[in-house]
Amino acid sequence: MPRRPAPAGLPVRPAFREALTPALSGPMPWAQRLAAGVRGYALALLAVTVAGGVAGAQTAAPAPGQGGATPGGVAEWLAQGDRESLARRPAAALAAYEKALAADSLSPAAHWRAARELVDLGEFDTDEARRTGRYARALGHARRAVALHPGDAEGHFHLSRALGRTALAVGPRERVRYATDVRAAALAALAIAPRHAGAQHVLGVWHAEVMRLNGVTRAVARAFMGGAVFATASWGEATRLLEAAVAAEPDRIVHRLDLARIYRDSGQRAAARGAYQEALRLALHDANDDRYRRSAEEELRRLP
Repeated sequence: MPRRPAPAGLPVRPAFREALTPALSGPMPWAQRLAAGVRGYALALLAVTVAGGVAGAQTAAPAPGQGGATPGGVAEWLAQGDRESLARRPAAALAAYEKALAADSLSPAAHWRAARELVDLGEFDTDEARRTGRYARALGHARRAVALHPGDAEGHFHLSRALGRTALAVGPRERVRYATDVRAAALAALAIAPRHAGAQHVLGVWHAEVMRLNGVTRAVARAFMGGAVFATASWGEATRLLEAAVAAEPDRIVHRLDLARIYRDSGQRAAARGAYQEALRLALHDANDDRYRRSAEEELRRLP
């Protein structure tokens, strides 16, 4: 089964920490500071974008639907898209998958592949409207893939990625709901394929991002915003899951980058340094690997 360049990696998130700062200090009354922290928590879910984080590690065999198209034609467009994706050309890959869908709109394989490329294209897109539109389209494709083939882990995995990115355009309370949905989609993928490296990555970063929230914000989200599952988060699970993703796909920069961040933020500086260095030794494979490599260089340089 050919591998697919899985983009992902969560860039350094200074905005995450800055958004929470008002809840911890400043001249405003305590209640206002707390509210500011809860709003800031919403930005923190950018990390849950994990979903942005890892693109599918594997490309499953073409699975045309039942829309009346000739399977050979759909399979050919899927194969072309896979070649473009492996060559780190997500726009060209997306165009091929869209042609597959034009031929057969019931192909779950074409839907989750299209979702994958749209998330990759949106991750570093500076045009907000276009980025939001890409994430919304990715979510639609991923949901369709799951509806058409609920037994395929790839659909659930790409749904977790698309949910995390789509959450960026909604309000704080909705983002908490999206965070729980991201977790649920990743768990659904792992229930089908327990060693799915992408889903392990998504879930590991979910644990890490919840742990990065300050205690007050986490408590408010749990008690008043429907985030009860946040109580399950731990640094231990974050570490275990990312280490498993690295073991499964040792040549993926994004796995090592996010593992380095987890080591760093959980106080394991020597391990973080090693993970950053390993990330920098790897060749580029995924669509956004050049960005992830730069992030690894910058973060390693700043590591105490």
